[in-house]
This record gives sequence, structure tokens and C-alpha cells, in this order.
Amino acid sequence: MAKYGILADAQWCSGCHSCEVACQMEHGLPVGETGIKVVKIGPWAIGDEADENWQFSYLPIPTKQCDTCAARRGLGKVPTCVQHCQSQCLEFGSIDELSQRMDVKQKTLFVVA
Repeated sequence: MAKYGILADAQWCSGCHSCEVACQMEHGLPVGETGIKVVKIGPWAIGDEADENWQFSYLPIPTKQCDTCAARRGLGKVPTCVQHCQSQCLEFGSIDELSQRMDVKQKTLFVVA
């Protein structure tokens, strides 16, 4: 039996938190609890610090409450965080498929099973 997971491409996460809200709504979780958490990293200076240009990165990280939406998957649907990701940086699939996708991506990626 194939194992499934979620691939997150941190290059494209905009930090919109749509995945968090969708997860909370889908599972009826209280405020502050969610199956996925968008973590902000930074800021760091871009170019000359005198320019005062700063950048943040965002990482969507599944929490211990994440079951990759087992009930939805039983109905043939993808996890709600993947469906509602505004930047389409989350993908769902078999670990084998996701591992192959990592070979063609450019930046930080991870797969959570």
C-alpha cells in the first residue's frame, strides 16, 4: 500500500494562512489550534542595509494534529490545506510521486507523511 504525504514548496508560500484557516474550519478546531502552521522566518536585509529592504520567508508545516484529512481522502478529495492554498505551494500525492517532484523544484522542499 502506497504511503501519502504533503509536499511544501517554501519558495512560493506567501504567508497568507489560507491553509491554517481551511484546516480549522474543516476540523472544527478552536482558535490557536490547527493541523498546519505557517511559520515566518526573517527578516533579513536584501542588498545594501542602507536601502532598508527586508525579506521574510514562510514555511507551511503540518502539526501533530494533521492526519492529511483522512476523511476527505476517503471521499477522493485532497487535504483541505492543499485545496485552499492560494499560492499552490502545497501538493498531495504518494511519497514516491512527491520525491520525484522534489528533483525538479528549485528551493526548500519537504514531504510530510
